[in-house]
Amino acid sequence: MVAKKTASRKKAASRKKSAAGKRTAARKATARRVPAKKKAVTKRKSRSKKRPAARKKAAAPKKATAKKRAAAKKTVTRKTAVKKKASTRKAAAAAKRPAAKRKAAPKRKAAVKRKAPAKRKAVAKKQTAAKTDAGKTQLVKEAKKKKRIELLKKKRAAVNLPMEGVPAYTMHRGESYMSPNQLEHFRLKLLQWKQDLLDEVSRTVDHMKKDASQFADPADRATQEEEFSLELRTRDREGKLVRKINQTLAAIDADEYGYCESCGVEIGIERLEARPTATLCIDCKTLQEIKEKQSFT
Repeated sequence: MVAKKTASRKKAASRKKSAAGKRTAARKATARRVPAKKKAVTKRKSRSKKRPAARKKAAAPKKATAKKRAAAKKTVTRKTAVKKKASTRKAAAAAKRPAAKRKAAPKRKAAVKRKAPAKRKAVAKKQTAAKTDAGKTQLVKEAKKKKRIELLKKKRAAVNLPMEGVPAYTMHRGESYMSPNQLEHFRLKLLQWKQDLLDEVSRTVDHMKKDASQFADPADRATQEEEFSLELRTRDREGKLVRKINQTLAAIDADEYGYCESCGVEIGIERLEARPTATLCIDCKTLQEIKEKQSFT
């Protein structure tokens, strides 16, 4: 019985020892597993730490460029502010300066202009020379024109025109067309014209009587006859004109002067001043001239 009890006790003790050994082995295994897990966790943590470092390194240049831009903007704003302050200070200083100093500024500009290069002076001289030449040529042209006008006036003075005796008529406000004053003015003009033509006729007759001589040279005789024929032709035309003047004087006496014979419209004082013997208005006269041209062609 005692042996049985001791054996059972030994078995229980061995069982306990084996259970304790198993427990210690399990604890050791767990202890071994724990550091492995810890190592894996530490490795993961180190990897996770390395990744943000790389990200920080990649983000570092971006931050640097952003910082540079911000610094550049700040410098620009500072420069603009400094420039504005300087301009305001200059304006205030210019406003505070006296009037004498302000007037001294054009002198400086004149001094700067004096320092212009020689090329500009040469160009300016050329331009002035060209202008003077142009002015001289213009003066020469004007002088030639005046001479021509004077010669034309002298030639016209030899011919007795109807406008020489009586001055032009001036219209008054509210004056009717072909009033008694106008009729009297045109009567005097026509009478003066008629008298001038008759004087010219008598002058040519006297000239032909005095200068009529027999030349020995046939060429001189031919030239004299040609001159006489031209004078007689002009006197013939003037005789026709005297007849027309008499007709217009009769129209003035009959109160029919100043109106167109074909259409009955007013001829106009300006046209009558230029041609007192006119019997047609401008429109009718132009149509008559056109018909004459067509009939000749």
